[in-house]
Parts: sequence; C-alpha cells; structure tokens
Amino acid sequence: MKFIRTAIEDVVIIEPKVHGDERGYFVETFRADKLEEFLGYKINFCQDNESKSSRGVLRGLHYQLHPAAQTKLVRVIKGRVLDVAVDIRKGSPTFGKHVSVELSEVNKKQLLVPRGFAHGFVVLEDDTIFAYKVDNYYSPENDRGVAFDDEALKIDWRVPKEELLLSEKDRIQPKLNETQDIFEYGMNYYND
Repeated sequence: MKFIRTAIEDVVIIEPKVHGDERGYFVETFRADKLEEFLGYKINFCQDNESKSSRGVLRGLHYQLHPAAQTKLVRVIKGRVLDVAVDIRKGSPTFGKHVSVELSEVNKKQLLVPRGFAHGFVVLEDDTIFAYKVDNYYSPENDRGVAFDDEALKIDWRVPKEELLLSEKDRIQPKLNETQDIFEYGMNYYND
C-alpha cells in the first residue's frame, strides 16, 4: 500500500497494490498495521457503510460533532465519484480549504478523511457503489453538515448544479461561516 499526504496533510490518499492476471485481481483494501504505522496513531474502525447511487447524486458535506466525530476511510467498489474533504477546524492554516480526489473501481484509490473534516461526494457514473469505514457509530444528535455550494469553499463538483440530485437535508445545510458547530484546531478528538 502506498500512502500519500495531500495538500492538507491530515487527509491521506491510499493506493493499494492490485495483483491481477487473466482470472481477475486481488487487492488488500485495508491494513490496520500499515495505516497506523504511517499515521502514528490508532484508528479503531467500528462500522462499514455502503451506498449505491446514480450519476449526479451529491451526498454531503457531512460530519459528526465530538464525542461522535468520525474518521472515514472511503472507496468506490463500482463506478466513479469525486470525493471531497473540507477542513472545518477553526484556527487551522487550511481552514475552509478542501481536497478533492476521483475515486473509481479502476484506480482503486481510497481517501482517509480524519475527524475535523466535512466529507461529501458526487457520483460521476450510474450505479456507483461507494463504501466506507468509520471509527464512531452514526449519531443523529451529533450529525451536522455544510452547504455543498458554499461559494467560499470553491469546490468544483464537476457536475452542473442543475443536474445534481440532493436530499432535502443537503439542500438546507448552512454555509461554513454560518455555523458554530465545528472543531477547534489543535484539539485531540481521538481521546474519547
């Protein structure tokens, strides 16, 4: 596995090694020991999630507040998405900045989205299957979001706005500067 720090150091691209021949392929999609060695801390994933979506579906930008904050390890099993992580740690040198990475069944890339980041993705192909691990259980009372179209974030979702398919929840999220429900830079949100 290859681990690559992005322009926002805490967000990591993971490129697993694919072993293939005429029969198909084999790939290790997760190795706790290698990830923890690279990061320098433990992540205890406790829940796996999966969604299937059509082209144009945008899910996000979502996060959960402490003590239910989540690290996510995301990947695409089938199809293609543009995956986005936004730094929402007040006081961070990269506050309000984002990383976007195309994840697909072909490139097998994964993205590690740490606590303190809002996460979302837009589906670029029909029948896309998106899977992710989280290190904290879903907590409705701590569930929050940021507007996907917040102009200050400058996210190019690569799908025209009129073609996006959104949940009602995602249509009404506040802009980043309108919410106080964010994280503080420098706080350790891993000591629960």
